Amino acid sequence: MKLELRGITKRFGSLVANDGIDLTVEPGEIHALLGENGAGKSTLMNVLYGLYEPDDGQILLDDVPARFGSPRDAIAAGIGMVHQHFMLIPVFTVAENVMLGHEETRGGVGWLDRRAARRKVREISRRYGLAVPPDALVADLPVGVQQRAEIVKALTREARVLVLDEPTAVLTPTEIEDLMAVMRRLRDAGTSIVFISHKLKEVKAVADRVTVIRRGKVVGEPSPSASEEELASLMVGRKVSLTVDKSPAMPKDIVLDVEGLRFIDDTGVVQVDDVSFQVRAGEIFAIAGVQGNGQTEVTECLLGLETPTEGRIKVRGRDVADVSVNERLALGIGYVPEDRMHDGLIGSFTVAENLVLDLYGREPFAKGISLDLRVVAENADARIEEFDVRTPGAEVLASTLSGGNQQKVVLARELSRPLTLLVVAQPTRGLDVGSTEFVHRRIVSERDKGTAVVLVSTELDEVLGLADRIAVMYRGRIIGELPGGASPAEVGLLMAGSTGRSTAAVSGATDE
Repeated sequence: MKLELRGITKRFGSLVANDGIDLTVEPGEIHALLGENGAGKSTLMNVLYGLYEPDDGQILLDDVPARFGSPRDAIAAGIGMVHQHFMLIPVFTVAENVMLGHEETRGGVGWLDRRAARRKVREISRRYGLAVPPDALVADLPVGVQQRAEIVKALTREARVLVLDEPTAVLTPTEIEDLMAVMRRLRDAGTSIVFISHKLKEVKAVADRVTVIRRGKVVGEPSPSASEEELASLMVGRKVSLTVDKSPAMPKDIVLDVEGLRFIDDTGVVQVDDVSFQVRAGEIFAIAGVQGNGQTEVTECLLGLETPTEGRIKVRGRDVADVSVNERLALGIGYVPEDRMHDGLIGSFTVAENLVLDLYGREPFAKGISLDLRVVAENADARIEEFDVRTPGAEVLASTLSGGNQQKVVLARELSRPLTLLVVAQPTRGLDVGSTEFVHRRIVSERDKGTAVVLVSTELDEVLGLADRIAVMYRGRIIGELPGGASPAEVGLLMAGSTGRSTAAVSGATDE
């Protein structure tokens, strides 16, 4: 199916999110849509999907004008979309989410045919190697598996135009390769694909054509063969460094001491198994690994969001096992969680309020039992400018921001106060290249100020670029430690569970 967007304009008050955008996607084409956070990419696709109504412009499918009053209209016309923010019901199973709005019945008495839905999930998962359990509750799934469930849901609708809005943001390298194979198969079968991604390597690997928008306008249609630097410059409007510039670390005293950490979840599964490590002031200690191997649970134990089954966590020599989350934050611990919407923000609060979530009870933001709204507003304006948060104002709800700008709000809050220990999980997930460059500089700056940094990332380039030391987790254990200058192949072997490298410092693990 051929898709044309002609002169699409969408305004939100005084903010022009889309300004006369033209875009054509041919049948059997993967068309990459690039742009900074807040450039208007997701807004444009939400117009296409019937979530927003354009103020001006026209949508054409196979040269026939189309108008969508709702996503149901768009789906009926053959439009499918995998959203940047998950559109799943947490208390439903994967199969129930897939059948939602497309329920099948059996027996002639109106019983929902859950077996048919489970069968569809298994079939799609097996066909495309997505490994999504049909009977699992979405709330119990890791972020990466939830994203794959979204992809399964879209693939069951047999869309002729498929919009993938940052679909690889939470996937591992292997899963990304698998998804790209899926995209190519869909393209070869005649499906039109709009692919939104900040990962320029992916764009160059899979895109047939590229359109770049900046601040709501189309600024170019470069060849996919253009260099990553050229694409990045067109997106941001300036030269961008794609490598991390940092001097050698100068580690000092031990800030974080984790010994024998073990965590068993509510279902009895051992998520973290005898993990020990130390992090010193002035170094970046990265925990790498395929998502779902215990990294998330380690960070949650560090912050007090989960209670370890066994083990000890010391910060500056103080055992924090019985210390609340608020007290840990007061000790100078900063935390950027991997799931910004669930753990990093309150969507129904304003941007200004989210920027003081962990400080609102202290001076200068509080006077007795009252908030000083003037100081809160001044802080928000300063942080918005410093971190280039694209928002109509500090008083808009955090839920209305794009994913990348939500991430900037979390980072702005955590990196704008004195820290002893910074725990960052997937810090650049959903960020454009310009914002990623800025965040990497800030993390290195924190290290150079003497902060101990724990970095958890599934982005191998990010780990290798930032880390002074790298630990790799596999099946809940740290199975090896490498220096920051290790090769991707060395880290990749450990991520796959291989401990055959003789120089790897194996920590309390056996070959799996």
